[in-house]
Amino acid sequence: MRKTILMLALLAGISACKEEAKTHSFAIKDGNFLYDGKPVSIYSGEMHYSRIPHEYWEHRLQMVKAMGLNTVATYIFWNHHEVSPGVWDFSTGNKNLRGFIQQAAEEGLMVIIRPGPYACAEWEFGGYPWWLQQNPELVIRENNQPFLDSCEVYINKLIDQIHDLQVTRGGPIIMVQAENEFGSYVAQRKDIPLEAHRAYSHAIKDQLLAAGVEVPLFTSDGSWLFEGGSIEGALPTANGEDDVENLKKVVNEYNDGKGPYMVAEFYPGWLDHWAEEFPRVATDVVVEQMKKYLAHDVSFNFYMVHGGTNFGFTTGANYNNEHDIQPDMTSYDYDAPISEAGWPSPKYMAVREEMIKHVGYDVPDIPDTIPLISIPPVKLDVTTDLNSIISRITPVDNNHPLSFEDLNQGHGYVLYRRKFTKATEGKLEINGLRDFATVYVDGKKTGELNRYYKNYSMQLSIPAGGTLELLVENMGRINYGAEIVNNLKGIISPVTLNGEEVTGNWQMFKLPMESKPDLSAVETGNKSGRPTLYGGRFNLEETGDTFLDMRNWGKGIVFVNGYHLGRYWHVGPQQTLYLPGVWLVKGENEIVIFEQLNDVLQNSISGITTPILEELRTDAEH
Repeated sequence: MRKTILMLALLAGISACKEEAKTHSFAIKDGNFLYDGKPVSIYSGEMHYSRIPHEYWEHRLQMVKAMGLNTVATYIFWNHHEVSPGVWDFSTGNKNLRGFIQQAAEEGLMVIIRPGPYACAEWEFGGYPWWLQQNPELVIRENNQPFLDSCEVYINKLIDQIHDLQVTRGGPIIMVQAENEFGSYVAQRKDIPLEAHRAYSHAIKDQLLAAGVEVPLFTSDGSWLFEGGSIEGALPTANGEDDVENLKKVVNEYNDGKGPYMVAEFYPGWLDHWAEEFPRVATDVVVEQMKKYLAHDVSFNFYMVHGGTNFGFTTGANYNNEHDIQPDMTSYDYDAPISEAGWPSPKYMAVREEMIKHVGYDVPDIPDTIPLISIPPVKLDVTTDLNSIISRITPVDNNHPLSFEDLNQGHGYVLYRRKFTKATEGKLEINGLRDFATVYVDGKKTGELNRYYKNYSMQLSIPAGGTLELLVENMGRINYGAEIVNNLKGIISPVTLNGEEVTGNWQMFKLPMESKPDLSAVETGNKSGRPTLYGGRFNLEETGDTFLDMRNWGKGIVFVNGYHLGRYWHVGPQQTLYLPGVWLVKGENEIVIFEQLNDVLQNSISGITTPILEELRTDAEH
């Protein structure tokens, strides 16, 4: 009862903090989380502001509050804010970190931030900027001075943005995570001595404190990985631990024999890869586990409470023994209680019902869902071959293919071109393909190479005077595991024909496609098997959320009104792209689609009111 009364008081205080800026204290002491010296439990849900249009932050945070939670957690992705070397953006659109934290305070939520610098999270390169790889002296996630120097710049920039939003300064931030799941990396990188690992992780802690973090620090690891992941002076918390007794045992071992006890990642769903089944976690399993935490005074953070969307080129990737890369889907629905589009799921309703029984404080009504619309077939009356764009680009010439990083390009595509004076045929092999290549001879598609299926070679015949073209796509950098240090993209090893390296006269055309391609004054045309850009315009009388139906398309990306919706791929299981209504306008709207494969010519696209996330078609891609 004392905790309930305190919770009511502190939530009221958080809501008023913007007006009064009254300072509070938050501490970890005597086995408890203490807010102004009184014990409090943390019931948190994680969402990432970077995966949600900023216009929807208020709605999604209200959904968290209405589920009965009192805290929101978020990763902060370094590469979301350092948009190019030395250029920082903490203010525009969904990069407005202060705006998100202040909105959480408005809704009466405490805030936990997870700044990394490594984040994982199925996000491109685990949050690291891609250009760190351009420094040959820099080694990520190690006790390496060039890397630590870069981390220090990031951490100082970040804390400068949020220093006054800590609870000690009248804001809602109560805790900050130091590093992230580092115990896993220690286990994966046994080639590095434990002392060196710990020197790095403690250096990150020291940088956070030096930058001005005043609230408690914590770490987050699997319970069997605390030896490598724990940091002196930071509370150890466990990820995915369902055994309460084991949780208490391991926390006690690394926290002077006492709590508090927290599961910093409580999984109500799971991550999703292209070409693999969409995983589900049953509602009753989630609710029963939560009841166990509540009964034993274990604080928790739902990872994720709302996943959102990997807009643009923000998806990361994993890998395993069967697949050299497992790219994450554009949808980050995660089977979370709050769906990708912000809808309350049956899981949400069941959790909410249980939380209302437990917490004692008032839980607000569920906010209305965002309006939905369907969009009738939009005529795509502009079609042009990718060559019409390439003809405007000055190529980079080199004796051998260059990686994206060598070309000073982070994302998107590169077209590699070479002309052969003599006829040749045999086995084309590109073991250093990163990640997907469509192969053309004299403009005709002859095949695909694909890192997911470990398909790095094919038979090829090139006539005298013929031209070989390789359209290579970066499908997202690995964000988890030992291979995170090997994240160059494009073609990173020799191209061979019949075992002989193909050198000399390579041309590379950079196609980052971070922004909408310009289709003005292009030569029109549409040919099967050729990479093609489609464009169209459509009028709306009302706006609302919708889902673009990509079931008949092959592989590519979509822009609507200049917003990059992300990747689609016919292998599934995702067959729709979420289009937020706030990115549409009454009146005329514009859509541009880059279709890499174009095996089937298209003439229209439509928006539907139900997402399709579980339609797998893997056979089509082998």
